[in-house]
Amino acid sequence: MSSMFRRGGRRTEREVEKVATGTDGEGRVVTLIRKPGCHLCDDAQEVVARVCGELGVVWEQKDISTDEELYRAYWELIPAVLVDGAQHTFWRVNEERLRKALT
Repeated sequence: MSSMFRRGGRRTEREVEKVATGTDGEGRVVTLIRKPGCHLCDDAQEVVARVCGELGVVWEQKDISTDEELYRAYWELIPAVLVDGAQHTFWRVNEERLRKALT
């Protein structure tokens, strides 16, 4: 369903819930893949929001409970963080490592 994970696909507004936008993100996008009720996902969201907010990078979140393709790909790896569509990390988000990947 999510075209972010299909080669050559386009994301629609319905597929992407943007939860923060920066002013100087240089086209970078961080995606947090999560599910409701996940405390590690909540922790990851705090780190992603802080780092992206400070660096002016756009970030979005996607819910595996509403997307079958994401569920199959990430159900054992959430929270997962993608940077520009490529997997950056899973389970725990290291603030310094994410910041380094975005600068």
